[in-house]
Amino acid sequence: MVGVQVGGKESTKVRQLKRELTVGEVAERSGVAVSALHFYENKGLIKSWRTAGNQRRYSRDVLRRVAIIKVAQSTGIPLSEIREALRELPNGRTPNAKDWSSLSSHWREELEQRIQQLTRLRDYLEGCIGCGCLSMEKCPLRNPGDQAAEQGDGALYLDVGEKGD
Repeated sequence: MVGVQVGGKESTKVRQLKRELTVGEVAERSGVAVSALHFYENKGLIKSWRTAGNQRRYSRDVLRRVAIIKVAQSTGIPLSEIREALRELPNGRTPNAKDWSSLSSHWREELEQRIQQLTRLRDYLEGCIGCGCLSMEKCPLRNPGDQAAEQGDGALYLDVGEKGD
């Protein structure tokens, strides 16, 4: 953008415009689709405001927020958790290096737990090959520790409306 000189200095309006980004500029610089930015805004992850001409504008620090959102999403952190973590920051500010250290440490612990859970699942799954889930008493995936026995006899598992059906 070409600055307008007023008495040897750029006008306040021009300086302000340089700090504002359009939705297209945020999309281009962050590598995130415009529709995703609108979605993030709708979910309370980022904020914008409207110009007098009703055009969406973002502050430059939204680029860091979007980067944090994308990194967290890539590790499997749900958007609801990302939103809550960002809301805990004072005055809704963009995370700084100290904030990122805290956020990533917490998320790292969750990621480690998921890795352990997936490793156990993989290892148990190998034991199930050929079983056909005929052993409800011994199946570590479907009935770990024979927990179903505590609920009594009979058909205890009915998968109605499970995800993926």
